[in-house]
Amino acid sequence: MCRLETEGTKYGCGHYIITRKLRKLDCDSPWCYHSRRHRNPCPNCSCDRYYGPDASETVTEIRPEFCPECYPFYNKSRR
Repeated sequence: MCRLETEGTKYGCGHYIITRKLRKLDCDSPWCYHSRRHRNPCPNCSCDRYYGPDASETVTEIRPEFCPECYPFYNKSRR
């Protein structure tokens, strides 16, 4: 699987949300959809379509609040 180097925001809940993809690290696999070695066309393509874990995560901002996904869930418990 190909991997990304990213920049993003770290939230108080611990989640990291990507704000910018800096570059892709190619895995050179013919079975990875994102690789430059993937066949095109690829008949009945069942190749991997997801990126692997980020190769590097550069935190550009730290926010004390919950991320947009956690906020609705945890906000209910504070009432």
